[in-house]
Amino acid sequence: MAFDYKKEYKEFYLPPRKPGIVTVPPMNFVSVQGRGDPNEPGGEYQAAMELLYGIAFTIKMSYKGSHKIDGYFEYVVPPLEGLWHQEGVDGVDYAHKECFEWTSMIRLPEFVTREEFDWAVREATAKKKKDFSKVEFFTYDEGLCVQCMHLGSYDDEPETLARMNTFAAEQGYAVDFSETRFHHELYLSDPNRTAPEKRKTILRHPLKSSL
Repeated sequence: MAFDYKKEYKEFYLPPRKPGIVTVPPMNFVSVQGRGDPNEPGGEYQAAMELLYGIAFTIKMSYKGSHKIDGYFEYVVPPLEGLWHQEGVDGVDYAHKECFEWTSMIRLPEFVTREEFDWAVREATAKKKKDFSKVEFFTYDEGLCVQCMHLGSYDDEPETLARMNTFAAEQGYAVDFSETRFHHELYLSDPNRTAPEKRKTILRHPLKSSL
């Protein structure tokens, strides 16, 4: 049976619909950075999806080819994630999506070293005849956070975020956005196949002690 991060690490991938405090360890990702409204047809965000999944599945299916990755195990590709910020804004302003600066990313299994990542980029470039130069090997050390499962439209997230921030304050923490810590979303539903009111999205904000 293939290893499934959502089942093995429920603390990070299947939180309840009430806010909770969690410490997230460093994780490695395949990532693409960009700017602009993610809903723009044919925009930068849509192009990033092709790049991310191109690398993710090149690694996942590598066992069928001649290149053998040390320590490889079969696994389910983890869910798409996104770090979001806007210049001069703490968190995100949903009214101005055109100003989004984002990092879209998919978690890499622990056996994927930077060298194996570079191999996957070369392999995908050759097989798909596509430019993968925008993809990066990215380590995110998220640390202390408040998180919550959001059920519904992405545009309704502010209500859930307000509950998260209130809960964090009651526990003695303050939201801690910085140049290295961001508003974080993990997408458990395919927006092309799931009605907006049924979409499941994990929302996560970085914290620091307010004491």
